[in-house]
Amino acid sequence: MVSPAAVTEGAATHCPYCALQCAQTLHTSDEGTVTAAGRDFPTNKGGMCQKGWTSPTLLRHSDRLTTPLLHGEPVSWDTALSFVATRLAALRESHGPASVAVFGGGGLTNEKAYALGKFARTVLATPNIDYNGRFCMASAAAGANRTLGLDRGLPFPLADLGGAQAVLLLGSNLAETMPPAVQHLAGARAAGGLVVVDPRRSATADLTADEGGLHVQPVPGTDLALLLGIAHIVLAEGFADLEYLAERTTGLDDIRRSLALWWPERTEQVTGVPVASLRRAAFLLANASPSRGGSGAYILTGRGVEQSTQGTDTVTAAITLALLLGLPGRVGSGYGAITGQGNGQGGREHGQKADQLPGYRSIEDEAARAHVAGVWGVDPADLPRTGMPAIELLRSLGTPGGPRALLVHGSNVLVSAPDADRVRERLAALDLLVVCDFFPSETALLADVVLPVTQWAEEEGTMTSLEGRVIRRRQALPPPPGVRSELEILAELALRLGSTVRFDTSPALVFDELARASAGGRADYSGLSHARLDAEPDLFWPVPAGPTPHPGTPRMFLERFPTPDGRARLVPVDHRGPSDDLRRDAPLFLVTGRVLAHYQSGAQTRRVPELVRSSPAPYVEIHPLLADRLGIAESDLVQLDTARGRGVVRARLTDAVRTDTVFLPFHWSGTSSANRLTTDATDPISGMPEFKVCAVDVQRWEGPVEVLEDESLLFAGGVR
Repeated sequence: MVSPAAVTEGAATHCPYCALQCAQTLHTSDEGTVTAAGRDFPTNKGGMCQKGWTSPTLLRHSDRLTTPLLHGEPVSWDTALSFVATRLAALRESHGPASVAVFGGGGLTNEKAYALGKFARTVLATPNIDYNGRFCMASAAAGANRTLGLDRGLPFPLADLGGAQAVLLLGSNLAETMPPAVQHLAGARAAGGLVVVDPRRSATADLTADEGGLHVQPVPGTDLALLLGIAHIVLAEGFADLEYLAERTTGLDDIRRSLALWWPERTEQVTGVPVASLRRAAFLLANASPSRGGSGAYILTGRGVEQSTQGTDTVTAAITLALLLGLPGRVGSGYGAITGQGNGQGGREHGQKADQLPGYRSIEDEAARAHVAGVWGVDPADLPRTGMPAIELLRSLGTPGGPRALLVHGSNVLVSAPDADRVRERLAALDLLVVCDFFPSETALLADVVLPVTQWAEEEGTMTSLEGRVIRRRQALPPPPGVRSELEILAELALRLGSTVRFDTSPALVFDELARASAGGRADYSGLSHARLDAEPDLFWPVPAGPTPHPGTPRMFLERFPTPDGRARLVPVDHRGPSDDLRRDAPLFLVTGRVLAHYQSGAQTRRVPELVRSSPAPYVEIHPLLADRLGIAESDLVQLDTARGRGVVRARLTDAVRTDTVFLPFHWSGTSSANRLTTDATDPISGMPEFKVCAVDVQRWEGPVEVLEDESLLFAGGVR
């Protein structure tokens, strides 16, 4: 850990929240107060959202964990780590290595994500490691891998969007989730080419007003059908780039046959989107495409269409549309997925995902196993095989034959996972739950052992942004006394469990090892180091090592796709609809999402007074016509019932939502928790849960107001 003497004022680092990773400078006063200022950087251009400006509030928050807890009581580090090591050793001895599971997070640095995967597979020898990135990018990754041959969220710099004539944005509310990114849409808006697909009239959808573009408001869960319908028009109207398709893709004949079934009138019937809007969307994209003399077009997907049982197929259809128009692999055009979590990209590249080894390698590939095992100094035969994806892993906890212990790093699964009541039951059934966190999150409050760890401004490391840019996180101040880095914790547990595998605690040294382990992989970081990133802060992976420094790869696919024949795959898919569709006892759609002031499970942002004042409590959006039919008035308590459970929350009446749909933010716990209601049905390819849409019954709540006064408390001191 960096000593206090090494700490300097004006540390150039990045915001701790989303994958935009806005550049900021942290200044520390003589009294120890830390403030954040925006720093010029290509993604945020000096701007930050209110979460970034208030991020230093968390560094010395009164609720900060600074002492290990054993069954809720403060203990020494030696006592806590001895307890954990003894219990893990006993469980592994009695029930085998797979009896211990690890759940990571997309907010961990590359170094910590790498060390966590290494620890799981060498010290614990368990196949059961996955992370909350499974809830974020799994469908986008699966779709990109099977069509383009590689998954890098945005395979181009975000700033490239600024020159586009048209941008199709599906399932992403950038104006609230990543406000500084909206400036990159200005060119498309000025050209009238911003097309936003969202069942709500979100803040991002509002950007299409005043001739800025088109808001498409489909029936929830029909985004795949919408894409197929637009692609049908592109082919039928002769908008496809046939020269590009012949040179750079395979599978066009199969795509023609599959898309023939999605004529505009059928698409309108399924999606509720008028034929005129379908045609307009197709025309805007086609006219912006390079093959028709346009200045460029992009198709971007987000969680709103990816968190679905057909999420992989939806991403595949979006990529198919992009390929038909000749966009991927051209400067100024392309397809991309908007990564959500701060290190959602790097977190899956270096070993937290159940089926991957560092460098974005398959854990089943024998050459990959041999290479990584050589770096780790272990026998490849001793490395476990593919483990369970996140939802399957959580379902199996404490069941016969399932894991009996869970180590949680950087995740609050009790709020962020679907069907949260069942998750609570499974966590309670464990013999051992260990949580590393810096605040007592809802999950930490259930743990047998809580270990206090460093926050972003108290540590060195790297993150990988939504565009594949590897950036430096720098320490601005020392952590509070008693707090340790997860690198130290993993190294100490490895020793106590008798492992001979080396675990460095210096982030720079861990990164050097990560770079060696990634060498030759799809996400090759072997040409990078902390020192090089300090000197050259504009490097995109892959950056392979070589006799001369590699310049990085800001734009992918310019010459070929990383497939055996260098061509992208056109893969036919078809629409099935949501797993939990409307029925007599649940006649409305429930959709979930984020609000501007909060982030993910809210464990951090609900502790910031300014953010709580901005968005103090959960709510459900209901269209006034629907509310009138149900006898619900503004601010009434509303009862939401799904097949998983019941929620109670206050009503907010707005015509921004469809009359067949209600919207519930997911940042709160307790009786207002969205994920107590969502389904844990998953995409059969990616394992992504269907967070975004399910069937719900809505009624006015007739019970006591006190129903809200449970664990759904707001954390910010003095704000209730």
